[in-house]
Amino acid sequence: MAVERIDYQAGTVVGRGALVWNEKIDGPRPLLLVMPNWLGVTDAAIARAARIAGDKYIAFVGCMYGEGKTCDGPPTSKAWVDAVASDPVERRKRVNAALDTLVAEAEKRGIGDTSKKAAVGFCFGGANVLELARSGAEFDAAVCVHGDLAGSIPARKGDIKAALFIFHGSKDPIAPKADRDALEAELDAAEAKWQMLDFGGLLHAFAEEDVNVPGIGVYHPGAAHQTYRMLDDFIQDAFAKRL
Repeated sequence: MAVERIDYQAGTVVGRGALVWNEKIDGPRPLLLVMPNWLGVTDAAIARAARIAGDKYIAFVGCMYGEGKTCDGPPTSKAWVDAVASDPVERRKRVNAALDTLVAEAEKRGIGDTSKKAAVGFCFGGANVLELARSGAEFDAAVCVHGDLAGSIPARKGDIKAALFIFHGSKDPIAPKADRDALEAELDAAEAKWQMLDFGGLLHAFAEEDVNVPGIGVYHPGAAHQTYRMLDDFIQDAFAKRL
């Protein structure tokens, strides 16, 4: 898989993301924005994007902190996330810039089918994908995997253009049932096309192999396998207008 680091303007910061694709495959492929968890554009995030992209997609790992910054976790990661979340307008500019950069760089290289665009995010990245959809961005499918579900600026009727799929653990302490209920009400009011899948008894971060924080986030291989398979099916169905 080819991996190319790319600098781009993202709101008030210069993001450094990673374009990921199988350079041995000919012909344009659909575009997939991959928004990473709160650790930033790490090698693990790029490897995850490469696995999802495979031969099917041109992927881009977006940067929310600027300069491709990464960290090892709390307290730094929490401080960085809180700083981004404190300015929802800036946050939306940054995630929209990541999508725009994916489109521009794929077009520049002649490798992307820019008529088919999707986004998937994990944890903090899942929340950013929801914000991308709430902002009214034009793309086909948004997949939020164990993300923070509460948004600072609720979507209004007609704002959300993408079909949404939210994967969640029923015991996730980061986004409790009250947040799920509020998101459902928001999406219904916005007349969005959405679906949500709760994995019974699971916590946060069930689809990320390197997570094991008892009581908060624990990897679950079965749920992860299902999630990756179903998110791909959902995106393909969105591209084919079957949803």
